[in-house]
Amino acid sequence: MTQQTLDFSGKTVVVTGGSTGIGKATAIAFGRAGANVVIASRGDGGDAAAEAVTASGGHGIFVPIDVSREEDLARLVQVTLDEFGRLDVAFNNAGSLPPTGALVEQSIEAWNRTIAVDLTGVFLSMKHEIPAMLAHGGGSIINTSSVAGLIADPGMAPYAAAKHGVIGLTKAAALDYAQQGIRVNAIAPGLVRTPMIDGWLADPAMRETVLSYSPQGRVSEPEEIAGVVLFLASDLASFVNGAVYPIDGGQTAH
Repeated sequence: MTQQTLDFSGKTVVVTGGSTGIGKATAIAFGRAGANVVIASRGDGGDAAAEAVTASGGHGIFVPIDVSREEDLARLVQVTLDEFGRLDVAFNNAGSLPPTGALVEQSIEAWNRTIAVDLTGVFLSMKHEIPAMLAHGGGSIINTSSVAGLIADPGMAPYAAAKHGVIGLTKAAALDYAQQGIRVNAIAPGLVRTPMIDGWLADPAMRETVLSYSPQGRVSEPEEIAGVVLFLASDLASFVNGAVYPIDGGQTAH
């Protein structure tokens, strides 16, 4: 019988992109559930996020990394093992949003950077997380895709390509390790109130446009995404594998 609870006491969780937005909210939620949480981020705020995890009841530490650099991912996993002795859950959430523009207006630099962070970063994360999980009997991986991994909008070609790729990568990894105790799933958030879209929400015309995408007429809060991540990481989702969960207020329902 699986444990029907969201208790992560004694579990160790890695959260990439954990210093702000969805990553930070999820890291704090894991801390509240008793987990050791390793926050990995390239931006500022990692130390503050780790402190917030500890204040919530968990144990948080911060490891600065760039997910597009394989040596950084190897170091992240090694620090996690050195500090806590095991890795049980990975939330591969780090991402970047390129400037909007039609496909031929996108620079090769913007394309390469978006693919490097949003897709290759997920591949490299799993490449180093999975052996650590296998060493202790398995684990759960949740990758952040997007509604842009399920549908597309004008001006978002690099991002849509990367996020569609995350879904394919998630399914492939789920099949590779299904019989070795590792589940791999993805979430596909819609509009979430994070620093990534602050500029959109600050512009009245853009705000009206993006809110028109949501049947519920609003953006979500990061904490609304965190609950689904904790569910997928838990034994409540013990038979959920290779799945993609839209968290978009119904945006992709039509």
